[in-house]
Amino acid sequence: MIEVRRLAIGVVLATLALIVLLGVRPVSRETILAGYAIALASIAMAALTRIMRNARRNAPSRFEHELRRERIPPGRPNALVRIERELTLATSNAGHVHDRLRPMVRDIAQARLGRAATRERLGDETWELIRPDAPEPRDRSAPGLSLRTIRRVIEALEGA
Repeated sequence: MIEVRRLAIGVVLATLALIVLLGVRPVSRETILAGYAIALASIAMAALTRIMRNARRNAPSRFEHELRRERIPPGRPNALVRIERELTLATSNAGHVHDRLRPMVRDIAQARLGRAATRERLGDETWELIRPDAPEPRDRSAPGLSLRTIRRVIEALEGA
């Protein structure tokens, strides 16, 4: 409201000055009208500047907005969730051990040891799981590996 009043007062004063100058004519009419246009433009620019400054002052900064934003707890990495799911399924199903866990463990062994992934470096238990000629389980729906066995396989991979 104060900004509108300030703007109106500026326009009224500039118009009064225009009327007085047109009556007195100290210079040509074109010069007086050009001065009036410049005065109105200056009044408008000053008003816009004040409005923008006040709007920026009243609005919270991006920094303050980010500080007030709700914190989202960090999630678990997708790869970790996928591996946990594979391990859980491997404990319940021998077919899953053969089809999913075995290739994953073989890839890990090859990444850690290269082509040198051998029975001597990995141990019998891990080698039996990843050996290239491992037979398919007779009963694919039989229970899979125990968590202890999976832990020993992981320890063998880490120690190799």
